[in-house]
Amino acid sequence: NMNRGMLNYCGYLLLLVVVVMGVPDAAAQSNGDIFPFPVTTFELDNGLKVVGVEYDSPGIVAYYTVVRAGSRNEVESGFSGYAHFFEHMMFRGTEKYSTDAYNAEVKRMGADSNAFTTSDWTAYYIVASSSALETIIDLESDRFQNLEYSEDAFRTEAGAILGEYNLNFSNPVSLLQEALSDLAYTVHPYKHTTIGLLADVQDMPNNYDYSVQFYDRYYRPENSIIVVVGDFEQAQLEQLAGQYYSGWEQGNFVPEIPQEPVQTAERNAQVGWPNPTLPFLMMGFHGPAFSDSTIDMPALDVFSRLLFSETAPLYRHLYLEEQIVDVVQGGALDSRDAPLFSILARVTVPERIDDVRAAVIAEIERFKTELIDPEVLAATKSNMRYGFAMGLNSPGGIARTLGHYLQLTEDPETVNRVYELYESVTPEDVRMVANTYFAEANRTVVVLRQEEQ
Repeated sequence: NMNRGMLNYCGYLLLLVVVVMGVPDAAAQSNGDIFPFPVTTFELDNGLKVVGVEYDSPGIVAYYTVVRAGSRNEVESGFSGYAHFFEHMMFRGTEKYSTDAYNAEVKRMGADSNAFTTSDWTAYYIVASSSALETIIDLESDRFQNLEYSEDAFRTEAGAILGEYNLNFSNPVSLLQEALSDLAYTVHPYKHTTIGLLADVQDMPNNYDYSVQFYDRYYRPENSIIVVVGDFEQAQLEQLAGQYYSGWEQGNFVPEIPQEPVQTAERNAQVGWPNPTLPFLMMGFHGPAFSDSTIDMPALDVFSRLLFSETAPLYRHLYLEEQIVDVVQGGALDSRDAPLFSILARVTVPERIDDVRAAVIAEIERFKTELIDPEVLAATKSNMRYGFAMGLNSPGGIARTLGHYLQLTEDPETVNRVYELYESVTPEDVRMVANTYFAEANRTVVVLRQEEQ
């Protein structure tokens, strides 16, 4: 489930491959596919993949550019935050379309245009009238091939990043999450959050040359996927993609992502907060990387629902009966490398932090020995499937969902395969992941309290 987790806080070429995936809606649903829309993929000579999804949204089209680079790609010490930086910088304009000209075209189309960055990918999107498809492709292909910015413009935007960092860290949970990631990871770039480390963000204005290198490495056709959803003609999409992306030169950079060693002992830390706040408790356990062929990740996702739902014993005990938390939640994001299964609790009775921690651990331990009721498990999986399907109700939502799975595997069938795994999760699978990933030696705990004056 792409939205799970605890914080919700962009000349003609020959078409090398043309593959049609999926079947019409009714047939797809009868076959049990979670993603019921016809999907067509094709690939250009330079490695750019284009994925088209037919969806009944008369006059509307969503256009996503998926770049398979996020903070995971920031492997050099001192240079975190650059994936997020380009989320901003990609709107600085080109020789053909200056910033003002780009914005004027977006406004003229009445489009919704924005971008976001995660640990694994960066996405740029436009949702607009389908009659503007060629204009959209012209705009997007131009900035991905021809981005230009001066050193002065770079410094200005880098300063804006620092302002965003400071704004984010006016929330204690941001500091807590940064501390947990830094403590739980030793070498993997998941050690730093997407916005980057403060020292790196402060130094960013001095690293214009590195920013150019980052763009040259990752903003390449073989590292990007175009996702188009809504009211369009497939033949036109293929023709326009070949026409407008033909000048995009293929790169050859392959990042070396360091492998995180197995954690062998529990890690603990305390974090102070200068302003009034209730204390927060956060735990992290190294979990499984995303896979659409093994049961661990789907079973762990189901486990998180069973552990933290508002009908679960833990919620009832801590929130309703004891009333010592007003937030208790957790989960792991779909990630290309092993993520943290993170648990967050805000404690309303400060002297009872240890009780909250003990209660969470005790409930996890219970899952290691007891099997979940099959009816409860079936209801949980049904609710997860229904919630996912309900999100596929607009071109933008469909494009974002499919883009999420494409950045993980580059295969549009992944979404169907992984939901087949969700359906197959058994009580024994839930017990297995509880035992596999929740050992004391795999646990990292950070507590945030208000600093004493």
